[in-house]
Amino acid sequence: MESKVNFAAVGAFVLILGALLIGGVLWLSSGKSYRKAYDTYLIYMSESVSGLSLDAPVRYRGVQVGGVRRIALAPGNAELVQLTLDIEHGTPVKQDTVATLRVQGLTGIAHVELSGDSRDAPPLQPGPGEKYPVIRTGPSLMLRLDTAVTALLTNLNRSSESVNALLDEENRVALRRILANLERLSGTLAAHAGEIDAGLSRASRTVKNTEQLTALASAELPQLLQRIQRSTDAFDRMANETARAGSSTASTIESVRAEALPEARQAITELRELTASLRRFSETLERNPGMLLQGRPNLPPGPGE
Repeated sequence: MESKVNFAAVGAFVLILGALLIGGVLWLSSGKSYRKAYDTYLIYMSESVSGLSLDAPVRYRGVQVGGVRRIALAPGNAELVQLTLDIEHGTPVKQDTVATLRVQGLTGIAHVELSGDSRDAPPLQPGPGEKYPVIRTGPSLMLRLDTAVTALLTNLNRSSESVNALLDEENRVALRRILANLERLSGTLAAHAGEIDAGLSRASRTVKNTEQLTALASAELPQLLQRIQRSTDAFDRMANETARAGSSTASTIESVRAEALPEARQAITELRELTASLRRFSETLERNPGMLLQGRPNLPPGPGE
């Protein structure tokens, strides 16, 4: 006897069971089974969010603390991207917290990284007229690399233009001349390498002799200075004795002058008188030579004698 099967009931049972399984999976994946509470935050990014998808992880210092609930252009400003984040309640999101976009490896999958908060910073609160707190954003690594590479390429382009402007036809000709002169100079130096080595050897010997002379002078210099000092002291003593001798000689000359000068004056006076008498005698002898035989004639008496 064949049993009758109600295919409609079986189909309904399968549909109901599948719906229950899907609901359970969604409930478990949403974290409701762990009774976690989430806080909503907003961030505004001025760079591309390529690689970021819904339910992308939000990490705090590498630990997943939530996910991205919504990605859309910012209302009233199409240059910004508004991200709505669900972050576990109790996560220390503070006023100095910074959200950055990071790409994991070479897969291109992006996530939001929270960092930069300090212990003493106050918790982040919604601003006036805002429904949710807004977390500050920072440039991603890719944006920093793109900015650095762009600046590097700009500098390289400028350097290339400067080099091209520097190496014009005239400067290239001058550079070729310089290279030719350097080649001739190197050839000349190579041809006179022996003379250069000999000159360096002589210079080395000269330096060595100079060092020896300096060492000898350093050894003899103190004795020479002592000799010079002794000679200087002897010269000072001789100068002092000469000064004293000059003083005594001056006093001696003064005393001699005081004693001998009057007698010399008297002797000179007597010599003058004697000279006058001899002159008168010679004049008388010339007028009367016989006076030597007859003697001096008697003088006639004067009046009244």
